[in-house]
Amino acid sequence: MPNIEWWRTCVKNSFVKAGYDYDEETFEKVFRRIYSAFGSSAPYSAFPDSQPFLRWAREKGLTVGIVSNAEYRYKDVILPALGLNQSSEWDFGVFSGVVGVEKPDPRIYKIALEMAGNVAPEEALHIGDSMRKDYTPARSIGMHALLLDRFKTADAESWRQSGATVLPDLVATQEWLTKDQNDEQEETVAARVLKRMSEKL
Repeated sequence: MPNIEWWRTCVKNSFVKAGYDYDEETFEKVFRRIYSAFGSSAPYSAFPDSQPFLRWAREKGLTVGIVSNAEYRYKDVILPALGLNQSSEWDFGVFSGVVGVEKPDPRIYKIALEMAGNVAPEEALHIGDSMRKDYTPARSIGMHALLLDRFKTADAESWRQSGATVLPDLVATQEWLTKDQNDEQEETVAARVLKRMSEKL
């Protein structure tokens, strides 16, 4: 489905479910404003720990990728406007509107591994905030994965009980990735992933 048609369907369904029934002319005017707004950075904001974490990871020699159910404007307009630029904060992006596959389809993660340089799944870590769209499909192809619980959601405890690593933010993630790296007795999963990814890349 062309990008603009996906947005038109999404907006129309939202209005219908909210109880609004615009005539075609009025809807088109409203839709154009919404489509334009969501093609800019205006409706979005970046968490303050995002840019420092991404830069830290790249400084460590890691290849950083973004996997998102988003369209081409996310890559070309929105992320740069938020200060998250390719080559300084991230190396490659897999956007569903571009590749034609969206999360939770595991194929989008396989595409990410290929774009990272054919990295083996066990040498990659996916960080997300959805058990269904992020953690489960990434783990299903052999990747490491963890979940962020920025807003203390009710589901977080069940995530932990299912065996997922759940952290509050990217500051905690950075600490988790680097802890115990020099421990000769026991090397954490996080440290092993970081070490293998560094060696690979």
